[in-house]
Amino acid sequence: MIKTIKTAVILAAGMGSRIRKRAGNRPKGFLMIDEKSIIEHSISKLIEAGVKTIFIGTGYMKEEYEKLMVRYPQIKCVYNSRYETTGSLFTLYQFKNYIKEDFLLLESDVIYEKSALKTLVNHSRSDVILASKLNGAGDEVYIEADENNSLKNMSKQKEELNSIYAELVGLTKLSYATFQRLCDEANTLFQFNQTIDYEYGLVKISEKTNVYIHKLDNLAWCEVDDEDHWARATTIVYPVIKAREGIPHAVKRNILLNPGPATTTDTVKYAQIVEDICPREKEFGETMEFISAELTKFVGNPEKYTTVLFGGSGTAAVESILSSVIDNSTVVIINNGPYGERMCKIAEIYGLNYAEYKSSAEQAIDMNDLEIFIKKISTNVSYLALVHCETSTGLLNDIEQIGEFCAVKNIEMIVDAMSSYAAVPIDMKKMNISYLAASANKNLQGMAGVSFVIANKDRLEKTEQMKPRNLYLHLYDQYRYFQMNKQMRFTPPVQTMYALKQAIIETQWEGIEKRYERYSKSWTTLTDGITRLGLTYLVPETHHSKIITSIIEPSDKKYNFDIMHDFFYKQGFTIYPGKVDKLETFRIANIGDITYRDIERFLHLLEQYLKALKGE
Repeated sequence: MIKTIKTAVILAAGMGSRIRKRAGNRPKGFLMIDEKSIIEHSISKLIEAGVKTIFIGTGYMKEEYEKLMVRYPQIKCVYNSRYETTGSLFTLYQFKNYIKEDFLLLESDVIYEKSALKTLVNHSRSDVILASKLNGAGDEVYIEADENNSLKNMSKQKEELNSIYAELVGLTKLSYATFQRLCDEANTLFQFNQTIDYEYGLVKISEKTNVYIHKLDNLAWCEVDDEDHWARATTIVYPVIKAREGIPHAVKRNILLNPGPATTTDTVKYAQIVEDICPREKEFGETMEFISAELTKFVGNPEKYTTVLFGGSGTAAVESILSSVIDNSTVVIINNGPYGERMCKIAEIYGLNYAEYKSSAEQAIDMNDLEIFIKKISTNVSYLALVHCETSTGLLNDIEQIGEFCAVKNIEMIVDAMSSYAAVPIDMKKMNISYLAASANKNLQGMAGVSFVIANKDRLEKTEQMKPRNLYLHLYDQYRYFQMNKQMRFTPPVQTMYALKQAIIETQWEGIEKRYERYSKSWTTLTDGITRLGLTYLVPETHHSKIITSIIEPSDKKYNFDIMHDFFYKQGFTIYPGKVDKLETFRIANIGDITYRDIERFLHLLEQYLKALKGE
């Protein structure tokens, strides 16, 4: 039976010296977010979770915490008069005569979502430390757990642990019996050292007391110890928390295995529900300025690169580059799939001097052959355009290698990164990319309707004098107008922009490398599964993006893609037909807000479908 938790202890005696400049004379728990202090956010959540008594262990500027007792009758303050020379275990020890039941233990500088408390309060175990995946924010307390996920060790020093299971959040549930053991242990420890933290005390009693580590991989939380923590809290973590807690109800979840638009989070969906605003207002301009700056930061330094936004699909961004930056010299377009072919069509329509280099849809580009091809071109080659991840097959072109080649040949490289941006790590400077095109609705996990070009500023500025070939997609004019007015020249998709802002924040929260790890795990699950089921995929792993997979269709005469599509669609999965000449394929994308568990469900259904074809 789960015990009702009515008591909480907040440890708040610390001096917060690393963020004193921002906090002023007040403790860091009084830093304001959304016109409310960090500690009051915590107090409100505790009360909502059913906590009736909230003890605060005070020290530095105790008077500030005591003022809270006027507004919150649930609060009782207990002062650690030796806070300057003792650690958090000594502060917790001051409650030995106050605590008589199981309780929640919190740190005053932690920002977290409500679900964290719900997890602890409803947990079947009496002693639970809440943990998360490693967030890389700095000053982490790492946790080592045994095979049963019970506490073995905790430390800020990785080398002190045999292995790292998770990171301490700063929210714990302790039974009264365990607290008594902790106080007994503290009596002994204090004879040698009174500066130790409560984490050390828990480790000391863990040999005789089973303290469970409950890890939540997607928990939005952070602590605030320094300016870097504060920046992360206000720009990434709190916006994620606010969005999650503001959702009125969950939306029916469909699993989109098509290569974009991708499955989105409910928080991205609900970000579109905002008050009406004219896109010419300063406030909306600030939203677009945020979007532009943060999109740039994913791949380059904003001082050297800039993001130009367009209302439209990804093709609009590609067309904008090709029609706006290429002068009378020649552009070589690498065609190893339908999206390379699309660039050739755009070049043809605009009358560009282009040379089409055809390459395998399944294998890496032959660099020696490419060089020979370019040498044979009689005109001056100043540009090379290619697709990073070919959406039709999943082939991943080595743009770093091609970028090095372009640097030697003094060629500007244009990259369609529609299916790679925000998943496969990209460094525009290192890879020598002058212009990159992408959109909101694939790996960013936003809504369709916004595309963008990320450009080298110096290169873009040099196009100012070129005669425009079009109006809406003219890259330089769109760039200059936004720099001067913080507006698009033409009406943007307003609500979609708000969804994109939220998607960017969630991408920052997860991290591009971690997102690609998640995608890669889903891809491995997919390819292992289809191999087990007797199917094959087109592009070998060596050159695969691990984002989109082109699968050879079953040879069974009863097979029909449309029938298979409808079978999956009724089960909440959307799959996509193939797009490879002379090959019968279908495509499965593992991007968006999905995990390998969703892929496992897809494979289970695919197995059912294939067995039905055979009459099994």
